[in-house]
Amino acid sequence: MRHFQLCILLLFWASVSVAREGMWVPVLLHQNIEEMHEMGFRLNVEDIYSDDNASMKDAVVQFGGGCTGELISPEGLLVTNYHCGYRQIQQHSSLVNDYLTNGFWAMERSEELPNPGLTVTFLIRMEDVTKSVFEGTDTLENQLEIERIKNENIPKILADVEVDSLHNKTIKPFFEGNQYFLIITETFKDVRLVGAPPSAIGKFGGDTDNWMWPRHTGDFSLFRIYADKNNRPAEYSPDNVPYKPRHFFPIDIGGISEGDFTMIFGFPGRTSEYLPSDAIEMILEHRNPNRISIRDIKLDILRKAMENNAENRIKYAAKYASTSNAWKKWQGEINGLRRLNAVERKRQNEALYLEWVKTNNSKTEEYGHILPMFDSLYTLFEPRQQAYDLYTETWYRGIDLYRLFSVIQSIINTADEFDTAYYTEEIQNHFKDCSFDVDRKLFTELCGNYFQQASKNFLTQALKNLFLSDNTSKKLERIYDQSILTDTTALLSLVRNAKIKRLGNKLKRDKLYQLMKIVSEQYNGVIYPDYYDTKEAIDQNQQQYITALFEMNRGKRMYPDANFTLRVSYGKIEGYTPRDAVIYNHYTTIKGIMEKDNPEIYDYNVSDKLEQLYKENDFGIYGKADGTMPVCFTASNHTTGGNSGSPVIDANGNLIGINFDRCWEGTMSDMMFDPDKCRNIALDMRYMLFIIDKFADAGYLLEEMKLIK
Repeated sequence: MRHFQLCILLLFWASVSVAREGMWVPVLLHQNIEEMHEMGFRLNVEDIYSDDNASMKDAVVQFGGGCTGELISPEGLLVTNYHCGYRQIQQHSSLVNDYLTNGFWAMERSEELPNPGLTVTFLIRMEDVTKSVFEGTDTLENQLEIERIKNENIPKILADVEVDSLHNKTIKPFFEGNQYFLIITETFKDVRLVGAPPSAIGKFGGDTDNWMWPRHTGDFSLFRIYADKNNRPAEYSPDNVPYKPRHFFPIDIGGISEGDFTMIFGFPGRTSEYLPSDAIEMILEHRNPNRISIRDIKLDILRKAMENNAENRIKYAAKYASTSNAWKKWQGEINGLRRLNAVERKRQNEALYLEWVKTNNSKTEEYGHILPMFDSLYTLFEPRQQAYDLYTETWYRGIDLYRLFSVIQSIINTADEFDTAYYTEEIQNHFKDCSFDVDRKLFTELCGNYFQQASKNFLTQALKNLFLSDNTSKKLERIYDQSILTDTTALLSLVRNAKIKRLGNKLKRDKLYQLMKIVSEQYNGVIYPDYYDTKEAIDQNQQQYITALFEMNRGKRMYPDANFTLRVSYGKIEGYTPRDAVIYNHYTTIKGIMEKDNPEIYDYNVSDKLEQLYKENDFGIYGKADGTMPVCFTASNHTTGGNSGSPVIDANGNLIGINFDRCWEGTMSDMMFDPDKCRNIALDMRYMLFIIDKFADAGYLLEEMKLIK
């Protein structure tokens, strides 16, 4: 720790870094501003982040649990990606009001749709509290003792921070627990759907085009934040009024050019840039292939069900999209890591690290054990990671029925009195988005695969006994058909009438419930403890590794891995060369949409109105001078999951795009960034405005925006 205190000061003022790579903490951007100015940025750090004055940070929100959104009007109008608002759009959809197919536009405020459970969160301020967290650890050598003192300090620090009841406070670790920030936030709970294009625009290209370039997707949706009459967060109420933000982004429709400066502001989720070679090898050779193979099964079942039934298409649209997204990313990640020869490059860096460690005895004593420890721990961890992923991909993320089991188990584990209305709604929500034929097939195929793939070391005897006979598939079908968990009427009747004892007695004889209970107990009693203990040891070793890297790279800038906190990345608008003899432009146009048009494929079926606007060149003020209509563009900003919906900002602080994806060749950027291939993909704001105005006839929304021509 004594090395860290010296090194962290140097990190804040050093000026050497790889251009474009990095997800930087906004409160520390003074270490980057010179480079940003050299790349074309025209504003100052205070324009990006300020505690005292309105700044860009006040127009950026964490949308829901895993996306970013930005304010684009003084009336609380917010834009994010279509795929970020997809679940809300899907939940409002039915065969009567198929907003997925037809789009949705509120033509007045009273038509905006509430979304229970949806929140947006603003960062109010953040402060480095590393010194306070580490207080009392200077003389300690034992890592467990250091962690104990830190864990005692954190609640004390929080207790001294005064915030009102509408603000939240937390302390988050950075650099694997080598640095800590106090973070104050404000969360709004009344967020209403304002507009969304049809899926054939908002999700144009579907899963075929996902993670790919060239791209022609109008990936946006509009929401509005509502507050009480004092502009403070409030639960949904018809009396709430549109939120008045401290800042909102003007929209520049003057056009973009290759080489222009771009900046991304958002809440990136998780990256792992400092992993050792052992971890990269495990991900590349084992973890990603294992997870992909399980999702292959689920996606095949859902794809067939959705192709053959319109109702299934609506019910499973969001589930399919969320399952497919990571499935395709992991495949691109494998390709990128292999292309970069990532394992060998990590080993080369580790060889340099070992040379540095050997320069004196104190370094050898303090840091020499770290890489050998990784070798031992990852050998132990790989089968535990496999068992953990097999469980989570099969049960937690794969079999929808398992979530219903968790709801029922919560009822059984409560006292005799429970919230009947809450659990009734939870059960109804499950069956609303469920087809019994599809659910049955998901259960039988994924459960059967689980037993075949699970190591016998991670199976309880009860689970082994259940499958040690022939016709496993038939047995699974039979216990599914005979279960109360698949009997909507009977299950709801028992819960509504609070017949908890009767429900408990039925479940004792319910083989499906008992199977899932065995699986749950197996996970909680065997898989997770072994997984967690090994992972905790790896995390402690990783923390020491980062401390060593700080000292080894003294005088160079290092950025912390993403952890769902507000970050800034910057780069340029530019295309790229994915492979030999292939050169990609930095933008696409509406012409590419028409070239992909295929009425036989749901995601490529261009609407008649969009085709008519194209044929008539009716692009209004949003088209380019040469008569083309821009759709998307690429830039070299470092992004990851969570940056979906992030504003793409120009050199003057204006909004020019909405980030929504990365290119296929760059998905390994969570672990290794390649400046030649890593590109973020953004929706051009001009296409969004064109769709709102010309396609949806909702031009009234533009009246509350600030357009710069």
